Amino acid sequence: MSSAPVRVRFAPSPTGPLHMGGVRTALYNYLFAKKHKGTFLIRIEDTDQTRFVPGAQQYIMDALQWCGIMPTEGPGIGGEFGPYVQSERKEMYKPFAELLINEDKAYYAFDTAKDLDRMREQAKTMGMPNWQYNSVTRNSMRNSLTLPQSEVSQLLQSGAPYVIRMKMPRNHDVRFHDIIRGWVVVNTNNLDDKVLFKSDGMPTYHLANIVDDHTMQISHVIRGEEWLPSAPLHIMLYEAFGWPCPEFAHLPLLLRPDGNGKLSKRDGDRLGFPVFPTNWTTAEGELYSGYRENGYLPGAFINMLAFLGWNPGTEQEIFSIEELVEAFSLERVSKAGAKFDPNKTKWFQQSYLRAQSNKEIANQLRQIENIALSDQELHTVCNLMKERATFAKDILVEGAYLFDRPSMYDSETILKKWKTETSSHMMEWKSVLDSLSDFSAQTIEHAFKSFLESKGLAIGAVLLPYRLVLTGVGAGPGMFDISAFLGKQEVLERIEAGLKKVEQIINEA
Repeated sequence: MSSAPVRVRFAPSPTGPLHMGGVRTALYNYLFAKKHKGTFLIRIEDTDQTRFVPGAQQYIMDALQWCGIMPTEGPGIGGEFGPYVQSERKEMYKPFAELLINEDKAYYAFDTAKDLDRMREQAKTMGMPNWQYNSVTRNSMRNSLTLPQSEVSQLLQSGAPYVIRMKMPRNHDVRFHDIIRGWVVVNTNNLDDKVLFKSDGMPTYHLANIVDDHTMQISHVIRGEEWLPSAPLHIMLYEAFGWPCPEFAHLPLLLRPDGNGKLSKRDGDRLGFPVFPTNWTTAEGELYSGYRENGYLPGAFINMLAFLGWNPGTEQEIFSIEELVEAFSLERVSKAGAKFDPNKTKWFQQSYLRAQSNKEIANQLRQIENIALSDQELHTVCNLMKERATFAKDILVEGAYLFDRPSMYDSETILKKWKTETSSHMMEWKSVLDSLSDFSAQTIEHAFKSFLESKGLAIGAVLLPYRLVLTGVGAGPGMFDISAFLGKQEVLERIEAGLKKVEQIINEA
C-alpha cells in the first residue's frame, strides 16, 4: 500500500433505500479507513436524475447514523473537498470531457435514439444480437470522427443534441491489480465506447466518478462486484487524464439464503427478513421493513454484515466495532459470493442482547411499551428473561407473566402432566410458602427441596405444576427467582387462581 494518506468513499445513488449490501460496502470502507488512520467520506452520486427518489439521500444518512458508521466528510457534514453531491458539482465535469476530446481520447456523437435503435435492429438481422457502439461500429455512426469538421462545428453551434463518448483504443490489454481478486486483464475489443457526458448537461457515472475520486484524493476504491466490469474503462480514464490510479477492491456479491442469485431489494419481506437497515416507505405508501424496526441492535447488524464476505482468520465471531477495526483487512475478503443466513443474523442479535446490561435492555423496553414496573423491578425482569430472548420485545411476550397475572394457561401441558394428587401437593406447597418469613430465591429453593424430601416426591411432581399455576406456561427462567420477584402475597394468590383455572380446564376437557 502506498504511503499517501488513506481516503476512501462510499458513493451511493439516491434511487431508493440503502440495501444491506450497500451498508456492507460502507462498513468495509469505514473499517479500512479507521484501521489505517484515514478518512471515510460519503458522496451522493445523483447524475441519473431520472431515477432520483425524494427522501433517499436523507434515508442513507440516517441509516449510516443508526449503524454507527458515519463518515467524517459529506453532505451536511462538511469537508474541504465538497460539495459532496454530484449534481451540485455539475459545472466542473464538462471541461474534463472536452479535454479528452481535444486530446483525441473522446468524441462528440450526434446519433439519435432512433439511429441507435435502427443499428441494433440491423445487427440482429445479421445475427449480431449484442450490438455495441465501439471501435469498429463508430466508423459508421454520426459522430465527430466520421463527420466533416465544418458539420460538427455547425451542429454544436446550433445546439443539436449530442453525447461525448470515450474513444476506446482497439486491441489494447487493460491490466490492473485488485486487492481482493488479484490481477485483472481485459482487452478493449470487448469494451464499448461508453458515454461520458449526456445531452442533458450531466456527466455519466463513469466520468463523474473518476473526476470526483481524483479531485477528492481518493486512495482506495472499495465497492461492489457489480462495478468490476466498469473498472477497465475507469483505468483507461485515469490513464487518459494522466492521473495516478487509486487501488481497487471489488467486494463479493451478497447471495440469497439458498445461494441462488444475488440478494435483491425485492427479496426482503418476501422471504421473511429485512434487507434494509431501517424502514422505508415508498411514495405510494408501500412499507419495506428494516432491521432497526424489527428490533435488531445496530452492533449485531454490523457484526453480521462484517462476516458476509470477510473472515478474521480466528474462531472469534462476536466483535465490537473497535475490534472489527483492529481485525479487518481487505486481504481476508473472499472473492466468492457470501450467502446470507437470516438464522445466523438472529444468533448475532441474541448474542448482543445477552451482552447488554439490564439497564440498557430496560430502556429499550420502555421505548416499546409503557411499563408500570419500577426501574429496579424491570432490571430484574430483564435479568431473568434476556437469556431466553432474541429481541428486547420478546421479553414482553415470553415474560408477560412477570408484568401481569396470566389470563391464559397451557391447557395441553396441564391435561398431559396434571395428576389426581397434583392439586393437593400444590396446596401443601402453598402452605410451606405461606410460612416463610424470608422470601428470597435461596430460601424458597431450600424450602422446596425440604418439602420434596419430606413428602418423598420427585421434582417434576411439583415444580412443573407450580410453574403452570404461577405463570400459565410450561417453561421459563428459574421458578425460585420468579417467585422471589413476584413476592409472597402475589405467589399465594396466583396459586389459588391457577388451581381454579386448572380445575376448569380439566372439567371442560
